[in-house]
Amino acid sequence: MLRKKALLLALGIILVLSMFMVGGCKKAVVPGQVRVETPKKTLVVCIGQEPDSLYFHGTNMTASLHVLTAVYDQTGAPFAVDTVGFAYQPTITEKLPSLADGDAVIQPVTAKAGDTIVDDTGSVAELAAGMMIRPTGCASSDCAVEYDGSSEVQMDQMVVTFEIVDGVTWADGTPVKASDSVYSFNLQMDPDTPAATRYTADRTASYVATDTKTVVWTGLPGYRDSVYYGNIWVPLPEHQLGGMTAAELVTAEASSRTPMGYGPFTIIEWQSGDHITAHRNYYYYKDGLPKVYQIVFRFIGEDPNPAIAAMLAGDCDILTQDISMDSVLDLLVEKEAAGELAPQIVPGTLYEHIFFGVNPVEGYGSPDFFEDARTRRAIGMCLDRQSVVDELYAGRTELLATYVPSVHPMFNADTAPVPYDPEGGMALLEEAGWIDEDGDGIREAHGVLNVEDGTPFSFTLSSTQAALRVSAMQVYQQNLAACGVDMIMGNITADELFLEGEEGPLSGRHFDAALFAFGTGVEPACTLFLSTEIPNADNGWVGQNYAGYVSPDYDVICNAAVQSLPGTPEYEQYHKEAQAYIAQELPDLALYSRLKISVARPGVTGLEVDATTNSELWNIENFDIPEQ
Repeated sequence: MLRKKALLLALGIILVLSMFMVGGCKKAVVPGQVRVETPKKTLVVCIGQEPDSLYFHGTNMTASLHVLTAVYDQTGAPFAVDTVGFAYQPTITEKLPSLADGDAVIQPVTAKAGDTIVDDTGSVAELAAGMMIRPTGCASSDCAVEYDGSSEVQMDQMVVTFEIVDGVTWADGTPVKASDSVYSFNLQMDPDTPAATRYTADRTASYVATDTKTVVWTGLPGYRDSVYYGNIWVPLPEHQLGGMTAAELVTAEASSRTPMGYGPFTIIEWQSGDHITAHRNYYYYKDGLPKVYQIVFRFIGEDPNPAIAAMLAGDCDILTQDISMDSVLDLLVEKEAAGELAPQIVPGTLYEHIFFGVNPVEGYGSPDFFEDARTRRAIGMCLDRQSVVDELYAGRTELLATYVPSVHPMFNADTAPVPYDPEGGMALLEEAGWIDEDGDGIREAHGVLNVEDGTPFSFTLSSTQAALRVSAMQVYQQNLAACGVDMIMGNITADELFLEGEEGPLSGRHFDAALFAFGTGVEPACTLFLSTEIPNADNGWVGQNYAGYVSPDYDVICNAAVQSLPGTPEYEQYHKEAQAYIAQELPDLALYSRLKISVARPGVTGLEVDATTNSELWNIENFDIPEQ
């Protein structure tokens, strides 16, 4: 009997110890939660760059979004929704609110002189005499009326209710509350927060938590938001970060390097210059997920050759899209046929483009080369973009007319890419006043808008040092030389080009022209060219209209598009009009769609590259690898 008791005691001790073993299978014992853990697996994701930050309101780098997807369970700031297949998907809510279901409503509200409203153009303003506004029931400029300056008027106001699902929990075990989302909204509105845009926030009348799980967004009177169902801000842990100011949060360790989220993984280490390690979040609210224990984000660089070599050597399980794999398409196809690699190649919504410095910041010092739309079009006509597509992208992408690719449901089929026509381009240059009178091969200004006579057409095209961009710019340099334009290649690091604030070439608006990538998604990104999106001292150098392009007519069209509701004729009409306007004015010369290329090691499952997701790791909780 004693031997039997001793044996049972020994077995019990072994069972208890096995629950806490470091290796193999174990049962994770977490206060308030018990989960059975699969054997420990480490997934190595090799990314092209080291993130500049992991603060949700402080970065828009693709490399950062890869990591933030693992931490917060969605791929873009500031809203807690995903975009997959040109459609929105909820993340921490059961569903997207809708007018049909009643969790979104358009209701009449009384406005009087001096109230903050959204006028007929979509601009935020104080209601005043002579202003054109849309009264209740009016959804377009056709029924707008002029305000008399004294009466009370009825205007439409959107109210949208979001319900956070039960079980969403911070990685320290604290439940995520609706007030955490309100805290995040207030941070984005703080002028010390380097938010890329505050377009929706600026058109918000209130954003409040009505209980621990419910948050309600109310728009300004007159504002109809076409994506109202996505206006739930990504929660941030107020109980952890609430003691710091918005300015401190930009660089604080707890917010920018080791942020605590509610997603499938939580950051435990950031070794600068090498990797970020994230372990499973045992409080993750999706049962049985994630499928691996640990993620290592290895900073491998943008050169695809060492990245592919590392994968073939077993050092990477996934290579992400920010590694420039467009240049090795043939190699990827060859390795796929041999069963050595499993690439996924899809057309993306990220596009290469040249942003002209239409209105540089005052005091920049360089001539205003691109004030005239004829000059901008002439540059486009001199560039042989198709040869770049054929040589550098293996002919697998398309030339673009604007910021919307042809695969987008809202693509305006009446727009067309600027044709390659050097003769026509040179004729336009001469029409605009760029003539080579001294015969040195470089045109000079003769009556050019805002450029001193005699100024040679010699400008700098700024970009990153990515090999693909350098190669493309070399082609463009030769193309432009043939048209009598001297293009200087200004390749700098991505950190230098995308430096935020007044000192940044783009955000500070001190550049001649710049080649980089922009993206569109479910909603065509017409807001990129709104005058209200020009970064300047008054708005803290926040905004993405780096060109400084100003057109009141365009503002009206784009704001009308943004205020129209999906499924209505106005929504399609205005979005297509906005594309046509940009295709004519060309403050931004769209070049070609970037391919989304991600590569997995054979046996890795769960990877689903989608055109509209900001990161192909959007469903990282479902990734799995063979037993190690």
